[in-house]
Amino acid sequence: MSTRTLSTRLSIAGLALSLAAVSACSSAVTGDDDAGGTPQADTSQASQQSHAKVSSNPRAGARGVDLDRKIRVRVAQGTLEEVQVTGPKGGIVQGRLNPAKTRWVSTTPLQPGSRYRVTSTAVDADGLKKGYESGFKTRTLSLDEQTYPSFVPLAGQTVGVGMPVIIRFDVPVSDKASIEKHLKVTSAPAQPGAFHWISDSEVHWRPKNYWRPGTDVSVKADIGGVSAGNGIYGQMDRGIKFHVGDAMVSKVDMNTHQMRVFRNGKQIRTIPITTGEQPKFTTRSGVKVIVEKFRHKRMNSETIGIDPDSADGYDLDDVEYAMRVTYSGEFVHAAPWSVGSQGNANVSHGCTGMSTSNAEWFYNNSKVGDVIQYTGTDKGMDLTNGFGDWNEDFADYRAGSALS
Repeated sequence: MSTRTLSTRLSIAGLALSLAAVSACSSAVTGDDDAGGTPQADTSQASQQSHAKVSSNPRAGARGVDLDRKIRVRVAQGTLEEVQVTGPKGGIVQGRLNPAKTRWVSTTPLQPGSRYRVTSTAVDADGLKKGYESGFKTRTLSLDEQTYPSFVPLAGQTVGVGMPVIIRFDVPVSDKASIEKHLKVTSAPAQPGAFHWISDSEVHWRPKNYWRPGTDVSVKADIGGVSAGNGIYGQMDRGIKFHVGDAMVSKVDMNTHQMRVFRNGKQIRTIPITTGEQPKFTTRSGVKVIVEKFRHKRMNSETIGIDPDSADGYDLDDVEYAMRVTYSGEFVHAAPWSVGSQGNANVSHGCTGMSTSNAEWFYNNSKVGDVIQYTGTDKGMDLTNGFGDWNEDFADYRAGSALS
């Protein structure tokens, strides 16, 4: 290698080392200038901490939380942007945020023996967000602490225009208003109506007028976890849907001993009948509704307080085409033994009797919920004797609501 070449390479190497030293020295000088001040803050939100402080009650991890407990989410030094509480099967717990957006309180009841997850996002005065997550579990209830709702009619059933909605509870309800707030009846087409408590264990709903034929009805009892009073809670949310068929309305005149049958307002048949012998077995006047139907029914007078071995007693093994219209024992049924009196005299123990052929026709053209209007006696129907809901003026009926 020549002396010139070696000299050139050494010069280049020396220049490189010199530049490196200057670069290193420049970096060190910048650091020394900042060493006596506050380090420069990173302006990105990700590296800064929000001053918002979020808390919730029940506390995180709590167990055995009472169902009456309200869920509360609060924030200090900020506002709540979002709060979500999810329960069993992903159900959302509803709640309200105060105007200042600093407090959220649940408005729907908790379910027993269930896990809940609370999530929220808060933001402080600088716009920095803070996430929050918590969870807890509610207490498990015994069956004695829960009331279960059952429905009449059955889900999917086609009924008559006089059918009330009936909700029954297997454990009595003392706080009726609390439960009724979570009961709902809707229909298409929409029709006004009202609830009426028959007892601590049964509440009815009827439209103001008979159902319109063809109506679809939805019933909801969203009472899971709802207080029913005296330490009792609704066991679960339940609901049904049913359909209203043709308007079958019959009119019985106990003075003329005739039943006129109307379908959707048009008379389609007149049937000779006999009703209760007066005054011993007077049939009730008023609006009755078919409660249940039996192709064959055993009838024994002991069920209405008459000794079957007495002069007025009876024990009939196979009464055909029997349709119950009162809980106290009134039926419409085939009565071949009284054909000679049908159309001209009242000779029964209170039931409405007709020939077997007429009873078969009426049975085949009738359904639970169909209406039979009785006139001609001074003995009236009771609201609770069968589906007697139509025997009160609607204003009086509505007054039976716990929310009226």
